[in-house]
Amino acid sequence: MTGKGEDMTEASTGSGVWTVLTTTDAALKAQLLARGAVDARLAACAQISAPVTSVYRWEGKTETAEEWQILFKTTAERYPLLQEWLQEAHDYETPEIIATPVAAGSAAYLDWVRRETTQ
Repeated sequence: MTGKGEDMTEASTGSGVWTVLTTTDAALKAQLLARGAVDARLAACAQISAPVTSVYRWEGKTETAEEWQILFKTTAERYPLLQEWLQEAHDYETPEIIATPVAAGSAAYLDWVRRETTQ
């Protein structure tokens, strides 16, 4: 990622970098989604957190499931392609795909995300 040294924080007017969250029901599936998005340069990196317990309503019932969260780092420009790719690659009927703009962050890290998602 980035090395040590002087690193200014980008202004909160918007960095152009987004985080994107999804979940899946198995560690291997999470790894495949993470690696696939990074290999396709749709995300600069993906972090897998596991397991989490999800409680949700589905088809009129309250369900509880063990899931793995994947947090992708991408750009606003690449987000539509990442979303499309996740919808096709994911085996859930309605996968969670939540995108959040990064308001500010380390300039060097945000530049790295932009470089790694450029084709």
